[in-house]
Amino acid sequence: MRHKPKKRVKLMRRAIFLLFSFFTSLILLSFTRENSPLPKATVRTLIIDPGHGGIDPGARGLFSNEADVALSVSLKFGKALEKEFPDLKIIYTRTTDVMPGNKRTRDEGLRYRADLANESGGDLFIAIHCNAAGRGPGGWYEKVVVGRTPKTRYVKKKGKKVKQTYYVNRYTTVWRENLVKGTETYIWAVGKNDYKINSINKNENMEDYGEVDSTSTLTLPDPSDPAEKARML
Repeated sequence: MRHKPKKRVKLMRRAIFLLFSFFTSLILLSFTRENSPLPKATVRTLIIDPGHGGIDPGARGLFSNEADVALSVSLKFGKALEKEFPDLKIIYTRTTDVMPGNKRTRDEGLRYRADLANESGGDLFIAIHCNAAGRGPGGWYEKVVVGRTPKTRYVKKKGKKVKQTYYVNRYTTVWRENLVKGTETYIWAVGKNDYKINSINKNENMEDYGEVDSTSTLTLPDPSDPAEKARML
């Protein structure tokens, strides 16, 4: 009922190719405009973050896990950019199957990612993940109704026993192939509201986790900003 090994490999290769092509297109669009390169100063340092790692494998597949696939895609992605843009500085949050910074917990790993990006002066941060879409890898078994069986019972009606017919569903178990595919892109545009701006500029000793209303006048986004160009795709 499950995919044969060759078909599994084919599907995984296709998934990696789609992710790689999508993110490569995203970055290239950030750097180019009608075949004319944007000023080199637009993006000088790029942070590539392969999701999960080490003690945190992420979503599990039939023969691999999210952390491994994200790492493989990230390294290929970075290598392609290095070839296309030799002046671009690329920093990876991890290059092996470890929690970034060799941290002990996921929270520490997330904090390390943010600190690394900020301390490195990153202009653009790209995190690569492979979401599970809420279903089992390859597919899942599911019960479905295949018919109804009539049954009889006696019920009291106005003090008398009356014969009544009712139906009981008949079920069978079927295999549902997981056909979910595609990509998701989330852009965190810092200039969109005060809370995001404050979260970047706040004092390191201050902790602010609540929602903050945005009341001040915001500047319009810079159309040459790679993040803004990606958001408008």
